[in-house]
Amino acid sequence: MMSQPVPWQDGKVYLSYEQIHQTIYNRVEAIKEFKPDLILAIGGGGFIPGSILRNCLKIPIISVVVSLYHDEAIGAKVNVSQWLDESANSLISGKRVLIVDEVDDTRTTLEFCTQAIQEKHSPAALGVFVLHNKDKPKKGVISSDIWYCAGLTVTDAWLMYPWEISDIIEHTKRSQPTGLTQ
Repeated sequence: MMSQPVPWQDGKVYLSYEQIHQTIYNRVEAIKEFKPDLILAIGGGGFIPGSILRNCLKIPIISVVVSLYHDEAIGAKVNVSQWLDESANSLISGKRVLIVDEVDDTRTTLEFCTQAIQEKHSPAALGVFVLHNKDKPKKGVISSDIWYCAGLTVTDAWLMYPWEISDIIEHTKRSQPTGLTQ
């Protein structure tokens, strides 16, 4: 079992590709028990974890691109850059769909995606896998009939994923000192 990621001197947690792969592989058997037919990756953070899972599970993958932004006047809002069209109904309707994202922070994005998929595409079952669940109160809600699995529950530190940075050498150094310890 993996323990908590350790923050770097700047208070951020730098995660390596190796740590991410290990976190996903540690949950593959639990995910197989959900028996997904299809992965829906939430971009951008869910693309790489979704692709890794696709290779493990040997099932199709599709994607949406949504992001959460904050506006002082209206608060947090989900911005949809890419969503599914009507042709996605044949892929999703009656299927067991696993939504994949990198982090469950406020849960607002996951709430939006799960509700939209259920309302517009009628899956047989819906599940969520996130690499990291931040241990804090959530603003969004996921229905209790949705299967949920987190690779690791972590403290509320800023998580730095290797696909979000420009200097992979420095990032890798920062993910090494203690990283995820056994």
